[in-house]
Amino acid sequence: MIDTPTSPVTSGLPLFFVITVTAIKQGYEDWLRHISDNEVNGAPVYVVRSGGLVTTRSKNIRVGDIVRVAKNEIFPADLVLLSSDRLDGSCHVTTASLDGETNLKTHVAVPETAVLQTVANLDTLIAVVECQQPEADLYRFMGRMTITQQMEEIVRPLGPESLLLRGARLKNTKEIFGVAVYTGMETKMALNYKSKSQKRSAVEKSMNTFLIIYLIILISEAIISTILKYTWQAEEKWDEPWYNQKTEHQRNSSKILKFISDFLAFLVLYNFIIPISLYVTVELQKFLGSFFIGWDLDLYHEESDEKAQVNTSDLNEELGQVEYVFTDKTGTLTENEMQFRECSINGTKYQEINGRLVSEGPTPDSSEGNLSYLTSLSHLNNLSHLATSSPFRTSPENGTELIKEHDLFFKAVSLCHTVQISSVQTDSIGDGPWQSSFAPAQLEYYASSPDEKALVEAAARFGIVFVGNSGEIMEVKTLGKLERYKLLHILEFDPDRRRMSVIVQAPSGEKLLFVKGAESSILPECIGGEIEKTRIHVDEFALKGLRTLCMAYRQFTSKEYEEINRRLFEARTALQQREEKLAGVFQFIEKDLILLGATAVEDKLQDKVRETIEALRMAGIKVWVLTGDKHETAVSVSLSCGHFHRTMNILELLNQKSDSECAEKLGQLARRIREDHVIQHGLVVDGTSLSLALREHEKLFMDVCRNCSAVMCCRMAPLQKAKVIRLIKISPEKPITLAIGDGANDVSMIQEAHVGIGIMGKEGRQAARNSDYAIARFKFLSKLLFVHGHFYYIRIATLVQYFFYKNVCFITPQFLYQFYCLFSQQTLYDSVYLTLYNICFTSLPILIYSLLEQHIDPHVLQNKPTLYRDISKNRQLSMKTFLYWTILGFSHAFIFFFGSYFLIGKDTSLLGNGQMFGNWTFGTLVFTVMVITVTAKMALETHFWTWINHLVTWGSILFYFVFSLFYGGILWPFLSSQNMYFVFIQLLSSGSAWFAIILMVVTCLFLDIVKKVFDRQFHPTNIEKAQLTETNSSIKCLDSMCCFSEGETACASVGRMLERVIGRCSPSHVSRSWSASDPFYTNDRSILTLSTMDSSTC
Repeated sequence: MIDTPTSPVTSGLPLFFVITVTAIKQGYEDWLRHISDNEVNGAPVYVVRSGGLVTTRSKNIRVGDIVRVAKNEIFPADLVLLSSDRLDGSCHVTTASLDGETNLKTHVAVPETAVLQTVANLDTLIAVVECQQPEADLYRFMGRMTITQQMEEIVRPLGPESLLLRGARLKNTKEIFGVAVYTGMETKMALNYKSKSQKRSAVEKSMNTFLIIYLIILISEAIISTILKYTWQAEEKWDEPWYNQKTEHQRNSSKILKFISDFLAFLVLYNFIIPISLYVTVELQKFLGSFFIGWDLDLYHEESDEKAQVNTSDLNEELGQVEYVFTDKTGTLTENEMQFRECSINGTKYQEINGRLVSEGPTPDSSEGNLSYLTSLSHLNNLSHLATSSPFRTSPENGTELIKEHDLFFKAVSLCHTVQISSVQTDSIGDGPWQSSFAPAQLEYYASSPDEKALVEAAARFGIVFVGNSGEIMEVKTLGKLERYKLLHILEFDPDRRRMSVIVQAPSGEKLLFVKGAESSILPECIGGEIEKTRIHVDEFALKGLRTLCMAYRQFTSKEYEEINRRLFEARTALQQREEKLAGVFQFIEKDLILLGATAVEDKLQDKVRETIEALRMAGIKVWVLTGDKHETAVSVSLSCGHFHRTMNILELLNQKSDSECAEKLGQLARRIREDHVIQHGLVVDGTSLSLALREHEKLFMDVCRNCSAVMCCRMAPLQKAKVIRLIKISPEKPITLAIGDGANDVSMIQEAHVGIGIMGKEGRQAARNSDYAIARFKFLSKLLFVHGHFYYIRIATLVQYFFYKNVCFITPQFLYQFYCLFSQQTLYDSVYLTLYNICFTSLPILIYSLLEQHIDPHVLQNKPTLYRDISKNRQLSMKTFLYWTILGFSHAFIFFFGSYFLIGKDTSLLGNGQMFGNWTFGTLVFTVMVITVTAKMALETHFWTWINHLVTWGSILFYFVFSLFYGGILWPFLSSQNMYFVFIQLLSSGSAWFAIILMVVTCLFLDIVKKVFDRQFHPTNIEKAQLTETNSSIKCLDSMCCFSEGETACASVGRMLERVIGRCSPSHVSRSWSASDPFYTNDRSILTLSTMDSSTC
């Protein structure tokens, strides 16, 4: 049985407090989730049973139940569509809650079940659905339905177009019936809830390292105390003094057990050096501090009504440590709002000007020089018009051929897509020549890809209008004439093929394949058309920063189509290796193509992208752009956004075919970098070459990358993006990485990076949902890092070190006291003080500091990105800084203890009534000096004072005095012993005690002030220089951000010196006027900033 020096309550209460606060926080979040779960699981649904509709709760749905869902309702499980109120069995859904895509998606039922539109008919259905095991991929589903009709089995393939996902919403359809295939936690939505890998910040890792050091200090102190106790007790007079005789049991007990018992007792006595409450304070600081990001109006985007979101508060301080930024291009650096600009049709290049196509090149009779106008296909249809005003007037036959070429090109654009129309109003579309304003006014297109929408709208402007689809029929108006094409098959887009296709039956009966995709995937499959001319045009488009797609077609004979149809059916009904079989069939179909031309759409840069990238570079952050675009487009955009400079030496690692070739090229690039020390280098690498470089030559590739100021990776697959970030993360320097993107293809890199930021853009919400932080625009990244990240890091770094400092101050006097009580494990402080020191007396000032501190004005931080370098590499939590705070804690503790001992300990009769000081009075004196000193130390560290800071700082000291007077002034009946009765009152009645308190506090703080003066005068940091420099050049200040009149008094001069020492300014003396030409956020409306003040106050 160990005789503990403190009660279990004293040791256990702080731990209990920490666990309780954490449990309350977690319990509250669980309670909110429980309420949300109940709302979803208890929602009423209609299920077909026994020939009728039965109401049940969504949690009771079982696999095989037929569920009825009405318009605007959410699907309660993953359903295979059986029928709808439409004859063709189609319905429209929106998956905005799943992937953020607001466009309407069309789902279709198999023909055999589409006719079963009543409950009675569905009750007679005999069918078996076979499908794959549940998986999280929202866009992947393989299965087949075997329907028994009149003793005959009919097998139909099931794909993603048949599956209605839980969480999606039914739109533009009165009702549907579907059979549940995945329910509960097996639905795709639930499988996507899986927890992401935990990310730990650099501060958290430093905390754990410091904790281990303090654990070693604790064990060392306990061992030293135990050894010294037995060394002291080696003398018989100290081992068993006359006033403390041992019992027989104590004399006969084991020496080893006694040694272990004493060691454990000392561990209990000194255990308060481990700051248990640090963890709950850090949790509170991160949780409460994260709200400031959402409240910052400078991070609010009015156009989209989006504010910044914090999905995890554990990485706030990591925003101040970023060394690498990996960014997507489309939708992140650009607007993702596509506008059709140019096209190449059969080797002739055109651009759109004022709603008309303009052909480029010299023409015989063009009054416009090298531009000649092609207003619309309807004008081409008039050959007399061609003969007088068009450049294509060589002959009527050539004019007819030109019409056919353009007609086929824009029909491919109008048919090869997945665009939806919310409400089709075709009656008002005239049958005469097209006017440039009618299509957008009458038709509203919805597309998951902005490229598709821009192309279909462009085709409508040029006379070929997609007016909607009805079942398998796609309707197109060509020059006012309605044409119906039967949609036979859709060959969906996938990132490996980088193309999509449709097979349609023309009104004439021909079966045509239209293909659209990247030029690298289309041109190699072409056997006809102007391939070389189109390739040149595509490169020219890319150099202008335009996004390019190639269009091609193929005509099938009846025999060829039968073979294709058979192969597609077999591949789509396969349950094993369906994707591989489909890929083979798609490759078989998409060959021997005739090239029609290429399209070029523009994606504008977002506002202030160039300034933001330049600011990141000034802050010492390397910016890498990872994109799937071709390298000409990517390089053009990089130059326009300032990622690459015109003076930068651009190195290229492109089109490498083998490992040896790649290694040789990397060696050449490394030599060029070594030879050119002055020139900045930029690197461009494509996906193919990157795969080779990462496979065999990782080290050489990373050496080249680290010596480049900017890196552009193009033609990247999503997993390649994540692998590049992984390589940087595990490099010897272990830099902090940040990934930012807006699309589903960016999720892997966002989750891989230390900090993942999602852009709430037009490619859905998957990136924002899987990120740590979400913002509406790339330009907001500068304030997020330079202001919020800087503040969060400084605050939490100070919080961590201050906690260790004040606990060293707390326990070291306890250790020193053992030398004066024969290591009898007598406690220096009362148990209540031991319990409340970290919980009440010293907790609030540091918590408020960690939430509100602004050691420098936010405008200065944002306009001087170089200040970000001062906090990189976790400098504020370096071992040097940690040792300074620890040594400071030990030195203050020595002053507390020995100052009290020499000032009062030798003369114990300093009370007015002659009563002597006892050990509790001595301990209380040490504790009082300690509480005042550590609180005042926090006040010295504070630069930004608010009424809250004043309240908690001086209020904490006042609370300690009031509590001690109250605690020691009453006899508490529930306490077994009350050692503190009247002790504090007697202590304060002594003038000597007051003198000792003031003298020791001043002595401790004087050391800090001297160090601050020395550092600021002889070794100022950039941040301290910025604090001492007035940012507004129109006002002359001496050496402080605080302004004083020229004829200041001596007192004012002393005051100015103190302000400089502390690095603090009174808000009433600071000019906060900022010119309208400031590059960032001139009208800062954040609650984190000071209000604007007039310079006349100076």
